Formats: sequence, C-alpha cells, structure tokens
Amino acid sequence: MSNDALAIAAPDDPSAVAHVRQFVTFHVERETYAVPLAEVQEIIRLPAMVDVPLAPPALAGLANLRGSVLPVASLRRLFSLPDRTHDDATRVVVINRGAGQGAGQRGSQGGGHETTSGFVVDRMASVITAEAGEIEGADGLSAGAEAELLAGVIKRAGGMVMIIDLGRLLQRSGSGRATAGRSIDTAVEFGAAASERGAAEGGASDEIQLVSFELAGQEYALPIEHVQEIVQVPEVVSELPNAEAHVIGVINLRDRLLPLVSLRTLFGLPAAPLGEQNRIVVVSLGDASASVGIVTDTVKEVLRVARAVVDPLPDLLANGSSLRELESICRLNGGKRLVSILSAGRLFATTQLSDDSAVEEGTMQETRGATEVARADEEEQFVVFRLADEEYGVPIEAVHEIVRVPEQLTHVPRTPDFIEGVVNLRGAVLPVVDQRRRFQLPDAERNDRQRIMVFAIAGVRTGFIVDSVSEVLKIARSAIVPAPDLAQDGDNAVERIANLADAKRIILMVNVDRLLSRHEVADLKAA
Repeated sequence: MSNDALAIAAPDDPSAVAHVRQFVTFHVERETYAVPLAEVQEIIRLPAMVDVPLAPPALAGLANLRGSVLPVASLRRLFSLPDRTHDDATRVVVINRGAGQGAGQRGSQGGGHETTSGFVVDRMASVITAEAGEIEGADGLSAGAEAELLAGVIKRAGGMVMIIDLGRLLQRSGSGRATAGRSIDTAVEFGAAASERGAAEGGASDEIQLVSFELAGQEYALPIEHVQEIVQVPEVVSELPNAEAHVIGVINLRDRLLPLVSLRTLFGLPAAPLGEQNRIVVVSLGDASASVGIVTDTVKEVLRVARAVVDPLPDLLANGSSLRELESICRLNGGKRLVSILSAGRLFATTQLSDDSAVEEGTMQETRGATEVARADEEEQFVVFRLADEEYGVPIEAVHEIVRVPEQLTHVPRTPDFIEGVVNLRGAVLPVVDQRRRFQLPDAERNDRQRIMVFAIAGVRTGFIVDSVSEVLKIARSAIVPAPDLAQDGDNAVERIANLADAKRIILMVNVDRLLSRHEVADLKAA
C-alpha cells in the first residue's frame, strides 16, 4: 500500500460481486482484520485532531478532511487493547457507509444514510479477493477481538482474516451519525434575541449590555447593539493612499470591504505594534448599512450592567470637543473600576475614511443591500471560549454575561461535587462550576485570563469557569455540521461542530442546556 493518501475504487465488474468479494486488510496488534473494499473511501496518514470532552474512550478525536469533519476512532481501544505510540506505519482507514452498504454484514444500516468515519490502525496490509466459500460466520469466535464486532472470517492458509462489522463498530465508536452539512433554523441576530430574553426575564429596561475592550491601559466599551462582531486582525491589511492618519486600511470580511481605524491614533495615544492579542470590533454606523472596524489592544468581556451604575458624562467634560466620543461612564466594583462608554455615532461623526474607501464601498452598495438579509439568515453568532487546547462556542443569545473569576469562591458544604463554589453577583448567589472538571480535563491554576460565563439552565442561573473568552464570531451555517453520536444517552453537550477549513479551526459547539444533566440541575436547585 502507498504511504500517501490512497483513493479506493470498487471493482468495475458487477457480475463478479455475487461470487467474490474484495476487502482492504490491515493489522492491529498481531491480528489481521478486513473491511469491504466498497465501503473504504480512502486511507490517510494520521491527521491533526481535536479532542472532544466526555466522548466515548474509543473516539480519538475530530479531524478536518478536505473541509468535512471526520470523527476518528481507535481500533485498539475498541478491541480493548493498550494504546501504542503512533509511527510512520500508522494509518486512518476512512469508511463511507453509503453506496457500499448491504454487502452481507449483520447489523448494517440501511436507507441510504451516509456516514463517513475514520479508524486508526497499526499498519496496512493489502487488498484481497475472497470467494464465497472462503468466508464463514463469526459464531464461536472469541479470540483477538470482541465477537460482536465481527461479521465473519476469511480462512486462508496463512491464517484467519477477521471481517469487521462496520455497523456495530460505528455504534460502539461514537461515530454513528453522519456529519454531512445541513441547514439548522436556529440562528437569530443577537440584538433581537437579547431583547426577547430581557423581556422574558422582566428586566430589560433596567440593564444594558456592553462590549468592553482595553486601549493603552484604559477600559472602554460600546453598547452591544452597535457591535456586529469581533474578529482577529488578519495578516494582510490593504493600505489606502492619502488616507487620514487613523485609517489603517481595508480588509475583506465575508465578501465586503471593511475599513479599519486605529482607535489609538484617533484618541491621540502612542502607536503600538499589532499582535495576536489585538482585536477588531466591527461597529455598525447609523442604520447599520455601513460598518467600520476599530482596532483595540484587546477585547475584555461582555458586560451586563444596571442602568443605575451608568452616569452621563459630567458637564465639565461634556462641553469639551476633545471628549465628544464619550457618552457616559460606567461604575463597577463600587466605583473602583470605571469604564468609558463610547458613542458609535459620534465616534465617526467628523471622520472621513478617505475618498478611495468611500468609492470602493459605493461600488459594493448595490449588492450589499440584497445580500445582508440573506447573510443574517445564513449565519449564526457565537461567543468563543477556550478550555485546555480546544475552542468551544455557545450561541450568543445563551450568554447572560461574562465576569471575572473572583480571588476566592465561597465553598458551600454538602453541595454536589461538580459545584466549585458560589459568588455574590449583584446581590444574587450564583453557583459556579469548573468547566474543566465538568469535561474531565486536567485542573488549571487560577489566572487573570479565566472568566465565568453565566447561563440559565432549566431556569437556574449558573456560572461556568473557562480558560478564556476569545471573541464573538459569526459563522456561516454551511460551515456547521452535526457532531458524531458522542454519547448514547444523548446527554453530551457538544451537539454541533463548526469546521472553519480556511482558518484551519474546528470549534466545538456547546448546547448550554446540556452542560448539566437533569439530575445535576435538580441537585443544583436543591442546593
């Protein structure tokens, strides 16, 4: 077999199928196994994989296979064999259960449902042809693998080759569901969703939401209804000739030109080199028909604050033209933390982004109006956070707020083990869960990047500690696929996968309602 990726083709002569069958064979430990050639899509080297929390032990991870999410399982774990270090001979056999089904395997799935999965094997052997008389059932076979995962054996002079029952193998591995993309009608623009949620909770008029960011050590914020999304600074920014000093250039953001403005330069602050920590806050201007990206030092968090702690700018400051961008001041932590709230309208009221930018934007105006509505229906908005080395996303409408982790959490005796402690959040007691522990990941020391994400699960407001909150991201629905069947009881929190092939990112999409089981929610309410 070739060391490179190998495409597999089925035999061309259909008349031979009734008398002979072809199999791809490979080795796991000291045994030789086979799968029908017709169901093998290709054979590839071991790819980079994303770990999935609370997945069955046999699931090695998720990989990106030419833009599609590929669940990869370990045959060693499925056969209760010890793990071994992967080497140059290790391969992944990619199975496509579609056109090749119905080849006589017991337990095979019918109905044209197509499932693509990968299985890690120690090394490949060959493609063999077996006549009907050489194939026997697996009754009574128990050595080398669990008999229920075998469909039969091929008897050869050199020994037996065991035929794997792919249907049962897929079910056991946690890869049983197809990962083909589909449209999911659950996306809502954040502004409308936030209003509906606030109205349902009966407190929309008393609170506002802000996106806070840092600039030269000072914290600023914008009302969240003016923030379209938050993205990383790309490697390439097209400069504009004869542009004003604060205009960095333009970038292509989902088929539209986005002018970039340096907030440091606009505020007369010293310039600083751009790095990985910088973020672009995409701000809508006026009726949102136009937008501008403002480059910040770093985005901190999404704040949900009472209107009572937001004060208008003092008259002495409001009368000065140098502070025209400031709208109000938010007092947090008893006044120890002051956040300057900017006005998106006044921020660019007297700013021109250069004639060249205006001309280029004008050429796209006709098509933009027709596509904006469609784009809103084709995208979903997520808050992306990190745990260990993986990225996770939750629908932005599910996030009530994001707060810092206090120096100490109050531990309550005789509470469920999954509760890290409780905190006082604006007069209400908030139970806090360590998300690493919930996902059975190694513990991590507390640090300044960690945040508490607050969700409502079955009516109970609960905080979950994550390693960091990185960005608010709009993702096309075409890039979101269902996750494999990672838990047979249906309680796994990861329901979907965002496969951002161009950015080489796989984001695990979390269903907030499944972060805790029904029993755990009951324990939480009781506590």
